[in-house]
Amino acid sequence: MSFNRRNNDRMRTGARIFKAGLLACLLIRPLAAQQLQSDNGDGTYTNPVLYSDFPDPDVIRVDSVYYMVSTTMFIFPGVTILKSMDLVNWEYCANAVQRFDFSPCYNLDGCNRYSHGQWATSLKYHDGQFVLLFITLDEGGFLCTADRAEGPWSIRKLPRGFYDPGLFFDDDGRIYVAHGYGNISITELNANFAAKGSDVLVFTGDIRPGLEGMHVYKIDGYYYLYGTYGGGDGFQVALRSENIYGPYEQKIVIRDNGTLGTGIHQGALVQTQTGEWWSVIFQDGGAFGRFPTLQPVTWTDGWPMVGVDGKGVGTYRKPDVGGDHPIRVMATSDEFNGPDLAMQWGWNHNPDPAKWSLTENPGFLRLHTAKVVSVLPEARNTLTQRIFAYYSKTVPTTATVKMDVGNMRDGDVAGLAVFQDPYAFIAVRQTAGIRRVVMVNNGRAADSADVGSDTVTLRAIARYGTSSATFAYSTDNAAFTKLGNTLYMRFNLSIFTGNKFCLFNYATAETGGFVDFDWFRTEPSAVTGIVPGGAAAAGEAPAGFGLSQNYPNPFNPVTVIRYSLPRAGRVRLTVHDLLGREVVSLVEGVRPAGLHETEFDASGLASGIYVCRLQSGGSVASRKMMLIE
Repeated sequence: MSFNRRNNDRMRTGARIFKAGLLACLLIRPLAAQQLQSDNGDGTYTNPVLYSDFPDPDVIRVDSVYYMVSTTMFIFPGVTILKSMDLVNWEYCANAVQRFDFSPCYNLDGCNRYSHGQWATSLKYHDGQFVLLFITLDEGGFLCTADRAEGPWSIRKLPRGFYDPGLFFDDDGRIYVAHGYGNISITELNANFAAKGSDVLVFTGDIRPGLEGMHVYKIDGYYYLYGTYGGGDGFQVALRSENIYGPYEQKIVIRDNGTLGTGIHQGALVQTQTGEWWSVIFQDGGAFGRFPTLQPVTWTDGWPMVGVDGKGVGTYRKPDVGGDHPIRVMATSDEFNGPDLAMQWGWNHNPDPAKWSLTENPGFLRLHTAKVVSVLPEARNTLTQRIFAYYSKTVPTTATVKMDVGNMRDGDVAGLAVFQDPYAFIAVRQTAGIRRVVMVNNGRAADSADVGSDTVTLRAIARYGTSSATFAYSTDNAAFTKLGNTLYMRFNLSIFTGNKFCLFNYATAETGGFVDFDWFRTEPSAVTGIVPGGAAAAGEAPAGFGLSQNYPNPFNPVTVIRYSLPRAGRVRLTVHDLLGREVVSLVEGVRPAGLHETEFDASGLASGIYVCRLQSGGSVASRKMMLIE
């Protein structure tokens, strides 16, 4: 595939005019509270373009439509494809792989594929056909093809896999794939996508270990390998050569932490129909996952320089695609009124199709227990979807589900989870014919309460700014009672996806029971009316005096500080700079024995190291904290 840069002079001129008049204010433009999408409605957008877990993006344009593929790992239907008319407003297009029947581990049959599965897929359109090439760590390489992006898609296993493959169709009819970690190779493929010969090493990363994620382009006679030195502080490079096999020269095209405080890295280049160049490239976003950003690209001396003056943009003008297109908000809520599962959902590993239905009780999602297990990560037919943040570190994301639990059996556990490692859930558990609502935090029961109704509404409140989640329940969908303690969410490589909301029903004694989920709804704020409830809402009694490390750390600008008191007493919790000067007093007064937590909002403070200090009686503890821009 060949591209050109003839329109870049026009883009550079437009960029200079734009920068002279608007750039300074746009880069710091505040967002309205509870914004649901990237498009600001005034000709600008705000990064990330998707505030949720769509990592390792590859993006192409076919005529006037843009398509993006991302990593879904062990979630099926998966290998999610999105589409857009303007690179800003995205919507679901298809899940290319409905289920993955290449190992019993994808059925949770004695093993699992957490942190494994599909990732870093290459997306191309060639000779009227959409093509996906990806690898799994355990099963090898796979090729998916379709005449339409919407499907149907076919999948087949290849003779071998290629690490982080970058598929490329050259204009002479030859097919290549760039691949590797640290050592980057080019391999020519035949028409069946099998290697024609040996891998040819073309470049070894020499800035630091971990060069990967190559995407291949041919532009004005040069071959470009567009890749990353990954990680939380990852950055993007381009390799350039007049020959596919090199030698390649290398240039860093962006090394910046953008608006999220993590490196902008790993993504794709794409040219609009008006000649502009852009990069869809992600940032690590913490517990909610890895978020795609949209960055302008300017060609300088034959290099695709990303961002503006070496910096990633926060708020910026939308791409010129030759017209205006409506604002779209990604689907999350679901009334379960149709016969088919909506595309925002995916099962945790392959589902058992006989154990769920949208038609047995129309208007409800029915989940039968599928097998006897002891804990949620082992359960089949757990239905998941990504959690979206709302362009604010103080606005939480609330998920609420209403369900009928009248047909549960003893030992069944059914409810709503926030899932990663660690995970937590609120659920109804039936024992000896008695149903109780329970809150479980990472496999340990934190609290429970009687529930005397067949209809229960459960709620999870996930706070992006503090990477924390709490849970509540109601029997009338009006007054909610908080239950249990706080889940401190993480992005753990043992799972390798962002935290997800989950609906589940699993058996611990015998199968045969079922629950009906009436609806699932998300909101960009915590609903009022939640009252404290249960036993020790802060969790187990502490062993003694202590100050935990704040989380997240580093942070920007909000973090949670937890401390424990073995007995009631006067408490002073303060934050100091490195010169010992008190910056803020967080707690001052008498507190009961138990576990406590408080949020520290460092808005307005300079980035750097701060010390949190806890005093109670004759005991003192301190912890260092890092505030990043």
